[in-house]
Amino acid sequence: MNDDRIIELEIKAVYQEDLLQELNKIVSQQQQQIERLEATCRLLNERINSLSVEGSGSGENVEEVPPHY
Repeated sequence: MNDDRIIELEIKAVYQEDLLQELNKIVSQQQQQIERLEATCRLLNERINSLSVEGSGSGENVEEVPPHY
């Protein structure tokens, strides 16, 4: 009876180790995805800022009155 409990605990420990390794792999993949998304956001933010600087520096009025007024 005592041996059965030890075997059961060993089996549970092995399953937990496998699960922990799988979770670590998933967390690592998610971190890489987050880093890629952050880089994309930075790039898009830089593009938006450069477009807004180009648009305001061209001398054109962004809020122009339509021609029918």
